[in-house]
Amino acid sequence: MPLAPRKDRDPLGWCLFIALGFLALLLWRIHLPGRYYFDEIHYVPASLKLLDLIPANREHPMFAKEVIATSIHFLGDRPIGWRLPSALFGALGLFGFGRLMWHASHRRAATLAAMMLLATNFMWFVQSRIAMLDMIEAGLCMVGLWQFAAALRSGSKAAGRFRLLLSGLALGLSIAAKWTSAPAVMLPGLCFLVLWIRENGLTFAGRPKGGPVKGISLIEAAFWLGLFPLAVYWATYAPAMFYTDRPVSPFGFLKQHEYMLRLQESVKKPHPYRSVWYQWVGDLRVIWYLFETVKDTQRGIVMLGNPFSMMVGLLALLWGIGAAIYQKRHDVLVFVLLYAATLGVWIYNAKPVQFYYHYLLPGAFLMGVLALALDAMWASKGRWQRIGTGTIVLALGFFVLFFPILSGLPLPKDVYNFWMWLPGWR
Repeated sequence: MPLAPRKDRDPLGWCLFIALGFLALLLWRIHLPGRYYFDEIHYVPASLKLLDLIPANREHPMFAKEVIATSIHFLGDRPIGWRLPSALFGALGLFGFGRLMWHASHRRAATLAAMMLLATNFMWFVQSRIAMLDMIEAGLCMVGLWQFAAALRSGSKAAGRFRLLLSGLALGLSIAAKWTSAPAVMLPGLCFLVLWIRENGLTFAGRPKGGPVKGISLIEAAFWLGLFPLAVYWATYAPAMFYTDRPVSPFGFLKQHEYMLRLQESVKKPHPYRSVWYQWVGDLRVIWYLFETVKDTQRGIVMLGNPFSMMVGLLALLWGIGAAIYQKRHDVLVFVLLYAATLGVWIYNAKPVQFYYHYLLPGAFLMGVLALALDAMWASKGRWQRIGTGTIVLALGFFVLFFPILSGLPLPKDVYNFWMWLPGWR
């Protein structure tokens, strides 16, 4: 078995409880503000036009806008209709992240810690309450990775095949929401290939000695983790093939994506919240999604990483690299590689204007590394156990401390300066 052996009892019930509690917190006052804020001005109007098959926001793929459009169709053109999809996929993604951690490590404490750290890393909460594409993409990415990890644990060919089908479906829909998850989407297929070679060598034909998933050949895995997600992705463009203006050709895959890339790379106008990858890692440059003053009351929503857990997470990353190399901790390696892949793409990305919310997935996987580091502390004796517990308490404490400017609570004028600890946070 390529992953760690079972050690603890599955905390499935607690995973559900945390995810549902997180969803309840997301839905509290989600209708405020009662108007578009930040990038909702792009994606909600584009989703409304999609209902009439009018092209808009053509630089991004279709699925997330289709989900928002469906929500608006059933719930109406109002804040709950715009934002409910992000909340649902945020809670689903948190649950999927917990299940990914469980199937990768089979460590109960690490699983629950990972969910608590992600729920309180600020980014996942804020992005789950705004009608943008990112949370639909990120939530589905977590589900796809969870299903792949579960496939590696499956005890039968039928179960493994079903898990791979679900993984391919979720991963295909993830990149159909936004391309940001592409590095993570590629990793399950590469992981299967590496594990196959480890068990069978470079022999790809003939009768295999075994495989990462019982009874699943390399060719079948390539279908579920490669061709199938690609087909799912292209299928989401079906509405665009019926546009009233310049419809997409069913056979115009390459042409469509050349056009989308040109649109994305054409955005070069400086933006006040523009930032680069090392600023994300250091939590140095935030985005004020909302800042408004009504009479003597101010209301703000800031896209910021938890200044405690995101910084401690970098120390855990150093531990994780060492644990993966010297202790052969494959569960730790999974999250280190996911972090490196999803951050690395932005280091070499040609997109001229980048933002802190592009750190959403790397920041999530960093919390996975930190959770495994805390689990190692709890397995020790003495002060390391107390340090591990204190880390969780402080992460939660910082979330509570910053909650007013994460959720847009009304505040007395100029009180927001209390949270402006760095120049780049203004």
